Amino acid sequence: GVSDGRDRLDIHELINLHGHLMDEGEFGRLGELFTEDVVYDLSAFGGGLLRGPAAVAEAGRALGDGNPLAHHVTTVVVVEIAGDRARARSKGLAVMSSGAAGSVVYDDELRRTGRGWRIAARRVLPRTAPLRPSG
Repeated sequence: GVSDGRDRLDIHELINLHGHLMDEGEFGRLGELFTEDVVYDLSAFGGGLLRGPAAVAEAGRALGDGNPLAHHVTTVVVVEIAGDRARARSKGLAVMSSGAAGSVVYDDELRRTGRGWRIAARRVLPRTAPLRPSG
């Protein structure tokens, strides 16, 4: 229905905002992306679990110039919307200042809050081999 379409658009916009905020170093705005209790899972990269927007921000600040020059967030697919919860998958293409590039899959669980949709859990899965599942 109409509301499902609006939710899908809002979720797409939210996921796309991630790349813009991270690339500009807008760490103070991560509450626009994530719930206060977000679990950001970097286990596949040896980074463990980051809990809360402040932990995600601190990790970004700690990487400093090691951060990607650009996050290109693409191919967003809303897998499911069930009331105030949703699941989505998207891809991230990271371009480093050296010119190196890498690709990941973002596996997101989202929650509708009083301020709109937010990412409540994100698993970041590396793309390491063609024609294979991510992770």
